[in-house]
Amino acid sequence: MKKLLAISLALSCALAFAQTPSQRLRGTVKSLDAGTLVLVERSGETLTLVLADNFSVNEVVPIELAAIQSGSYIGTAALPGADGTLRALEVLVFPEAARGTGEGHSAWDLQPGSTMTNATVAELAATPQGRSLKLRYKDGEKTVIVPDNVPVVTFKPGDRSLLVPGAKVLVTAQLRDGKPTALRALAGRDGFVPPM
Repeated sequence: MKKLLAISLALSCALAFAQTPSQRLRGTVKSLDAGTLVLVERSGETLTLVLADNFSVNEVVPIELAAIQSGSYIGTAALPGADGTLRALEVLVFPEAARGTGEGHSAWDLQPGSTMTNATVAELAATPQGRSLKLRYKDGEKTVIVPDNVPVVTFKPGDRSLLVPGAKVLVTAQLRDGKPTALRALAGRDGFVPPM
């Protein structure tokens, strides 16, 4: 009976993972070859991922806070303060071609309790704490304070040469045909760490 229960639980976990469209993995590249990416995940676990046929790499590059303008489409990971105000941990200014990606507000796994808001900057103002952004998305709006020292980035097309051993990456993965599969990687150049 115990063995049957263990098999049932393992199958349930596998089915739950299989039904999850994708998963974010943050870690360090251990190795890369023509068909496999070996990643040491931030938990310390070493994962071997096969590369999807359409596997892509984007380079994350730092930009100035001033790049955030009214009308910009951004994604920001944030932590809620005691008064409910969101305080940014990072800001990604999406390229125009990626406008609308993941629009909305939801939980995020950068830090415990963090959120992600992907939205258009409707208003921005200087505050003693940094910049205040009023963000509008299809189902609502949020105000986020962006301190001056928060990393602000964008991304551009990259290639596998960024995935050198030791590179910090954010990988989108999915279980395909029973194999953990890397769909996309975000990586910095020369040791730059994607902050999201």
